[in-house]
This record gives sequence, C-alpha cells and structure tokens, in this order.
Amino acid sequence: MTENERRDIEADVTRLIHKYVWANDAQDWDRCASLYTEDAVFRRPSGGDPVVGREAILASFTARPPRAQRHVMANTLVDVVNESEARAKSVIVLYMGDAAQDGLPVQDAKSPLIGTFEDRCVRTPDGWRFAERTGGLDFRA
Repeated sequence: MTENERRDIEADVTRLIHKYVWANDAQDWDRCASLYTEDAVFRRPSGGDPVVGREAILASFTARPPRAQRHVMANTLVDVVNESEARAKSVIVLYMGDAAQDGLPVQDAKSPLIGTFEDRCVRTPDGWRFAERTGGLDFRA
C-alpha cells in the first residue's frame, strides 16, 4: 500500500465518522443504520447489551424518544490495517436537551457527556462501513 492509498483510507474513514454524526444529529436513523454492515455490532456509550445487526441497530435508534442533540467528534485517529480494514478512535462530546417547539432547546443538566468511540471499519461495495462501533463514557454524568 502506498502512502497516498493509506491517506485516502484515513480520509474515507474519518468522513464515515462525520457522516454518521451529522445523520445522528438530524435523527436520520435510516442513514445512520446504512453506515453499518449487515452484521455490525454497536455498543452505546451509555452501556447496555451490544446491538447486533443493521436492522437491530436501526430499531434501537427508532425506539429512542426524540431529543435535541449535537455531537462533536474530536481527536479522530485512524489506523489502517490493510486495504479493506481500518480502526479508528475518536473523542465524543454530546450536548443534549429537550426539543423545543419554538426557539432553542433547553440543555440537559447532565450535558455535555464526554466519551470515546472505538471503531472497526471495513470496505464494502457501498464504501466504508462500521463493522463494530463501541462507545464509552469517560466521566460520570
């Protein structure tokens, strides 16, 4: 693999993470789920059992009550394993609150939450996708 190919993979995986965050904040759950492989494993930063499979991941998103939210991803580091696999880790800062019908939402007292995502990403015919996405909180709320 050339240095340019490695950099292209790093950029593609970073873009995958950013596409996911924008879709998540827009609560576009179909788009979020489409960024996982069919057999992906998702572990929420808040804990609980792993969610296995794209359909189950979609169901877990649609089951959540709506909320105002904004994810900030930082310090993303992508390590290329080979041409079809990469691992990434990012710091996440999550601001959340109650949605308002008019004006800005009210920020939740537990907000912001700070944590980390560790990802295993694979190249598919549809582009890079999450095969595993594991979140964790770095501080108690």
